[in-house]
Amino acid sequence: MSSSTSASGLAPIADATPLSLCAREPRVPADRLVAEMVPPPRFDSVRFSTYIPDPNQPSQTEAVQVLEGFAAGLDGAGAGGAKRGLFGFGRAKAKAAKATAGPRGVYLDGGYGVGKTHLLASLWHATPAEPSKKAFGTFVELTNLVGALGFQQTVQTLSGHRLLCIDEFELDDPGDTVLVSTLLGKLVEAGVALAATSNTLPGKLGEGRFAAADFLREIQGLSAHFRALRIDGEDYRHRGLPEAPAPFTAEQVERTARATAGASLDAFPQLLDHLAKVHPSRYGALTDGLEAVCLTDVRPVPDQSTALRLVVLADRLYDREVPVLASGLPFDQLFSEEMLNGGYRKKYFRAISRLTALARDAKGLVEKG
Repeated sequence: MSSSTSASGLAPIADATPLSLCAREPRVPADRLVAEMVPPPRFDSVRFSTYIPDPNQPSQTEAVQVLEGFAAGLDGAGAGGAKRGLFGFGRAKAKAAKATAGPRGVYLDGGYGVGKTHLLASLWHATPAEPSKKAFGTFVELTNLVGALGFQQTVQTLSGHRLLCIDEFELDDPGDTVLVSTLLGKLVEAGVALAATSNTLPGKLGEGRFAAADFLREIQGLSAHFRALRIDGEDYRHRGLPEAPAPFTAEQVERTARATAGASLDAFPQLLDHLAKVHPSRYGALTDGLEAVCLTDVRPVPDQSTALRLVVLADRLYDREVPVLASGLPFDQLFSEEMLNGGYRKKYFRAISRLTALARDAKGLVEKG
């Protein structure tokens, strides 16, 4: 079309009308919730072999080795017992345990950005079972599944699985923690192996402190079924990488949104208001089909409830590898000092880390020159 093509052969930048997150109110049927219990797109291709341990952190290499043994021990282990013990300790030790397979769960314990989700997804991929016989989801997604199907139906749906992986086990909600702990107890009885990562209880965060003790205490009777793997290290998302780009101007963001097929464009304050109207379990569906998220007027988040909703959105955008281009304040100024020093600080630092990585991804979208 001659009217839509310039002399250089490039389409003019103002032809497309951007999408809007604020215009979306997704509804997610129960069958989709079950079908989507697989590693998110960002982790489709990850494997233990693609995990790059920090040479200064031997616990990362050890974690890979232990998880590889755990996956191998699940060969034929569904709803029964493992051939070699779930952690690959060998036939002699399995016999010594008198046919007990050892812990049927593993808990990945470490700070944000050490690759826990990469390892959890690698475990899912390495487990010798059909995709329909292993499940992967966040704690929020699992609780929403219970809400959609009911407790008993969820138990029936997952009991035939060989492995259930739970990312971001939310220990800051006592009611949901008890609900999921009860569910996991039923699944362990059915022979399902478990793997989890976790956040730390509010008010329990200290420098250098990990969450394993909190996790094992909160799941109480299930603690005997978990082996904790501590993973030390710095945030891999920024290890050796350049600084994230400074925020762009509003005009640059708007122009790029119109030039990028499948991009959304929203004012940040209005998006925060909209998130309050959409259940966090639907934030993944909220981002369906997006190639980029463009935000103007990024400013500090006004309160903790809003901040926690933004954390969930950041997780879903990161899972789906959706670049985020923004004007206003840089993402490391989203949360107040009080928030960053409070009980949810680990979540907020994870959100900053992930949004910063997505901002780096978005830099190439901006037209140069």
